[in-house]
Amino acid sequence: MNTSEKIEIVCNNMAQFLIAKNVAYGDSALNPVRIFSKADSVEQIKIRIDDKLNRLMQGHEFGRDDTVKDLCGYLILLMVTEMKEEVEK
Repeated sequence: MNTSEKIEIVCNNMAQFLIAKNVAYGDSALNPVRIFSKADSVEQIKIRIDDKLNRLMQGHEFGRDDTVKDLCGYLILLMVTEMKEEVEK
């Protein structure tokens, strides 16, 4: 299997992972409930990215959490959110 094929597999797996999480969490990344935080979606995702980067820097994983996979997911969600906001302008 060549590198291009591996990239395609990883990206397809990430898409399925994000879609499943989006269904499970009720689209909370792009449409947060805003019970406590009134920050917009982009800012809330950036906060989550900061949290994941901090875990990587500190070398702390929580249980079975896959911090790198979550970080990739949040970066993709950031791109999706920014795309959504650009379309809405």
